[in-house]
Amino acid sequence: MIGTRIKLARKKAGYSLRDLAEAMGGKVSAQAIGKYERGEMTPSSDVLLALSKALGVTVAYLMDSQGIEITSVDFRTKASTTGKDRARVETEVIEWVERYLQIEEILELDGLQWRRPFDRLEAISSVEEAEDIANRVRDRWKLGCDPIPNMTELLEEKGLKVLIVDLPERVSGLTCLVRRRGNLADLPAIVVNQKCSLERRRLTLAHELCHRLIDPQYLSEKEEELAANRFAGAFLMPRSHLEKEVGKHRNSLGYRELISLKRIYRVSGAALLVRLRDIGIISSSALTYMFQSVARTWRTEEPEELEPKDKRGEYEQPQRFERLCYRALAEDLISLSKAAELLRARVEKVEAGLKGPRSVDANSY
Repeated sequence: MIGTRIKLARKKAGYSLRDLAEAMGGKVSAQAIGKYERGEMTPSSDVLLALSKALGVTVAYLMDSQGIEITSVDFRTKASTTGKDRARVETEVIEWVERYLQIEEILELDGLQWRRPFDRLEAISSVEEAEDIANRVRDRWKLGCDPIPNMTELLEEKGLKVLIVDLPERVSGLTCLVRRRGNLADLPAIVVNQKCSLERRRLTLAHELCHRLIDPQYLSEKEEELAANRFAGAFLMPRSHLEKEVGKHRNSLGYRELISLKRIYRVSGAALLVRLRDIGIISSSALTYMFQSVARTWRTEEPEELEPKDKRGEYEQPQRFERLCYRALAEDLISLSKAAELLRARVEKVEAGLKGPRSVDANSY
């Protein structure tokens, strides 16, 4: 597996075999690196250190001590992804999951099991059926019909691993399974692009949740994506709640009313308008008119974003992994330096997170 990790990290970095050999200062040849990747040779410890430095990954990642493998990777993209994009994302996910599983093992947790709302994947044969799936999930999870304040927290609570991280601009998110050694169950993970607005991240999380729940065998690829969009809209903006707030039939809506509604449901303005059309509150012609008038820029520019641009990616962040690290640190199960390594943070910042900023400041005198 070392060879697979080296190859994936090399692709992430955008290196050819020769480029990597040069980045390592000629410590080994391109031919030797090729043999490492094919499993024909095993790199020595000093070569592993040089590889990790040149590739920007940890030695632990290259050594693959936990036997983690990412499978069933399904990208949500604006355009086709490059091999480098895919390698970068997969490497990021593997490194993150390995750290996550490390802390769960230290705390003797078997991972928060994925609490599926249904025993099996739900087969659907039309886009409209995704509406019913969303309603049933809400019912099984006892969510009622109120807006969901924090999608990330909800999915973590249900056992999904959620990662919000910088991804290539063209990738909005992906869903995948994490395969482990032995008879351990695969772990579902959802990864969302931190560069996206909060409104779009929430929709992507709901969209990806749908892909973990439905069996799309009767749908085309395009229909599957439309079904996931319909699910996301229904999950975040239930019909009964919208009709109570807006009314069952409207000819038009004004700017301030729409902004107020998008803040209630914490979704994009464009998604809100499409949802109103999907459930018949406004007509298709009214939707077209609004995208030509009051909402003419909303497809490309989010009006009055919920999350300031200078704080992009800070709202509704996953909390469980960080919480588990501080739990292990408080119980003296890991050292301060180990916690910093797991959290990818400076030791001073982690210490402040444990003791409080004033305690750390006092120790500096």
